Amino acid sequence: MHSQYVILIGGISLIIGAISFVVVFSYLAANFDYPKVLDGSAADVLPRLRAGGARMRAVWAIYSALPLFLIVGAIGAFFALPSSPGLAATGVVSATVGSLAMCLGLMRWPSVHWALAEAYETGGPEAKYGIAAMFSGLNLYLGNYIGEFLGEVCLGIFFLLSGIALFAEPQFPGWLGISGVAFAVLFLIGALRNAVPRVQLIADINNYLLPLWLIVLGGAIAWFPA
Repeated sequence: MHSQYVILIGGISLIIGAISFVVVFSYLAANFDYPKVLDGSAADVLPRLRAGGARMRAVWAIYSALPLFLIVGAIGAFFALPSSPGLAATGVVSATVGSLAMCLGLMRWPSVHWALAEAYETGGPEAKYGIAAMFSGLNLYLGNYIGEFLGEVCLGIFFLLSGIALFAEPQFPGWLGISGVAFAVLFLIGALRNAVPRVQLIADINNYLLPLWLIVLGGAIAWFPA
């Protein structure tokens, strides 16, 4: 009985996380030119971040916490996939590492980047040069390598493992496992966009497929308990 509650909570968490992602992503796209702004310079981005005020900072703070829903969802998936405990357990670990990596990458915006934006506003030419260098370095390390590459690869592995495990569970329709594996492959390819720019289009498509798949997976877990 207790495991059924965990499964239900896990499925609902994936759905809530997906809907929240769409809402926050849409707000940032409309008010901060996200995700194109990620490629901008400090001179362009930091003043815009500062101009957004407390609301923009709060939105980024909320956005940075949303990946935590994936950890709860992965735990629910573990209990919903009892026929493949090894795959499901590895998926929980992978989802946890990926989610925390994404949180770490996104948290630079309401914390370090916000402090840089404040300093940039009143800094002189030499100070702004140093701030711009730090801004670029943080984007490369926390953004590209930690948040995007490590986070998305680990999350893609979770999607792949859970998609494979779905085939072994008779309560789930066959198309669900096929869809999970197919999306996982696309997600992993998109995670390589910083090293292989040609896959950027796939990464852009994944921004729309990710919330859709989270809703489908979360709904299936909640509707078809083990």
